[in-house]
Amino acid sequence: MKKIPVIALVGPTASGKTKLAVDIAKEFNFEVISFDSMQVYKEIGISTAKPTKEEMQEIPHHLIDFLSIDKSFSVAAFCEMAKEKVDEIIKKGKLPLFVGGTGLYIDSFVNNVDFSSPSKNEEIRQIINKTEQEKGSDYLYELLKEVDFETSKSVHKNNIKRVKRALEIYYSTGVNKTQQDKIAVQNESPYNCLYLGLNFKSRENLYNRINTRVDKMFQQGLLDEAKSFFENENSATSLQAIGIKELKPYFDSEKSLDECSDKIKQESRRYAKRQITWFKRNKKINWFFPDEQSYEEIKQTCFELIGNFIKEEF
Repeated sequence: MKKIPVIALVGPTASGKTKLAVDIAKEFNFEVISFDSMQVYKEIGISTAKPTKEEMQEIPHHLIDFLSIDKSFSVAAFCEMAKEKVDEIIKKGKLPLFVGGTGLYIDSFVNNVDFSSPSKNEEIRQIINKTEQEKGSDYLYELLKEVDFETSKSVHKNNIKRVKRALEIYYSTGVNKTQQDKIAVQNESPYNCLYLGLNFKSRENLYNRINTRVDKMFQQGLLDEAKSFFENENSATSLQAIGIKELKPYFDSEKSLDECSDKIKQESRRYAKRQITWFKRNKKINWFFPDEQSYEEIKQTCFELIGNFIKEEF
């Protein structure tokens, strides 16, 4: 069965992916699918550096701005939605362009990772519920620490639903959730992916861009966005957005705005470092460096690579 050709443009935050993606999409009549775990949320656009309508230049962008901040989200749910979007785009006679810095999302989708969890076991569930009634939720949490300590560290003991589900997985299968997550099945991928990457040879150059971007975010209204976020119900997932959680001490009168701004810059730089580490493992990425090449040179080389890739596929 012939694989579906797709193109992915990856790289750390503030590396210039949005502009290059739009130019590529215009040249080849692609549609963009955002692979960014935070841009899915409607209420946080500034902190997530979500492309504006002007930046999109009428190029269709999918999987951004569709989820409320009170909803949690997962890579499994994202991959399911991304597959639907890819199918829709292919049916139009176009190709999708994946753009983003969430490496887990891109790799999980392109590599066709199966996230299906063990089916529910009503018998085990009833036993767990009865144990909770007799001995309390704290006892269940202690049980979880015994059978799956790693999961217990990431689940608050008051989140009894997740505690019970993790126990159900273990007592139903004999394999705890931590182990199950590590052995998530990777099936043969239906996609043939051309990877393009933006990065900077000088880490200092990238960090300066990140610092400048954070300053610009404040000018665009980041403070108001964060204030509105904390005034409304939010999920554990959306709370991870860099540029939001770092401002909580300011609203709580614990730190100055300058201190929180510096913290946002620091966390953004750390995030970029993690992104670079993640993507460097993928030896298929064709890397480009804006601090060594002009934008036009990078763009034209990308056009050539994509043009050759399409010719080979069709």
